[in-house]
Amino acid sequence: MKALIAMSGGVDSSVAALLTKEKGIECIGCTMKLYEAGDTDLPPEASKTCCSLDDTEDARSVAFRLGMPFYAFNYKEEFRSLVMNKFAESYEVGATPNPCIDCNKYLKFGRLYERAEVLGCDYIVTGHYARIEKDGDRYVLKRALDDSKDQSYVLYNLTQELLAHTLFPLGELTKAEARKIAEKNGFVNAHKPDSQDICFVPDGDYAKVVEKLTGKTPEPGDFVDKEGNILGQHKGIINYTIGQRKGLGLAMGHPVFVCAICPENNTVVIGENEDLMKREVMVEDFNWISGEVPEGPVRCTAKTRYRMKDQPAVIYPLEGGGVKIVFDEPQRAITRGQSAVAYDGDIVLGGGIIR
Repeated sequence: MKALIAMSGGVDSSVAALLTKEKGIECIGCTMKLYEAGDTDLPPEASKTCCSLDDTEDARSVAFRLGMPFYAFNYKEEFRSLVMNKFAESYEVGATPNPCIDCNKYLKFGRLYERAEVLGCDYIVTGHYARIEKDGDRYVLKRALDDSKDQSYVLYNLTQELLAHTLFPLGELTKAEARKIAEKNGFVNAHKPDSQDICFVPDGDYAKVVEKLTGKTPEPGDFVDKEGNILGQHKGIINYTIGQRKGLGLAMGHPVFVCAICPENNTVVIGENEDLMKREVMVEDFNWISGEVPEGPVRCTAKTRYRMKDQPAVIYPLEGGGVKIVFDEPQRAITRGQSAVAYDGDIVLGGGIIR
């Protein structure tokens, strides 16, 4: 058997490569060149990205230490069109996207999977913290055993075909255990810190990146209340997201929050915390990992943000590939453009984009 290992230069993917090789699988290491700091006029020294020259060299070093071939594949054009531009366009229409999910869908488990087939590989391997198991004649995607590192939320687009040809060696490890393995094997990145930010927004200034990608200056507009009364001026809708409290510049005498973003009239609706609470969420392009759409409602748990704990809910399949999720209790700041992901215990049922 042969596997293509996606190596970011971080400790997780490096340990994944080692564990795969230890199983007797022939391994090829690779780094996907997706982005460089200069692509969005950000400082080259931005240290929290996962796509720097140093990262590539760290990955190459580990591959050399493990005695495996190593390649760097250039996917910058695809990354810009499928991830970065989509990210900017989402903010322009008042949505808050998750580009890591698109990167997984289109690049890691899209272009890279295609490259693995060309190279005659049976599997692609990544350092994600998640598990894949066989249940009868189907594969299931499950949460990692270490709940604090679980990344199943960003993997809901995986299909039966992809699950059959993907390995997640870290699914049963903790981060501390992965670092110990890296240290024991003398990996140069054993104590390298985790990347925290979106790779092409290392300083956290999303609006600046959107301006650069679109070439447009955001148009100021009105902050309004639920009745449409003008409360002040905003700096352009790309600067705001649902639930935001800080940086509004409104002196209301008590905390207020962004409750809606309306690109059709360039307004941002301001309200109270209770205005952010909703039980129902409509989700489009829902991917059922089993490959089969249930005939009726399914009892489940679901989450609408990566870091939240999934909550009891019922999911209703709809015509056209969407679903409606109804939570038992109201959830705060459900945000258009983010993903809703449904679970049955540890098993990921699927997910899609909140509309």
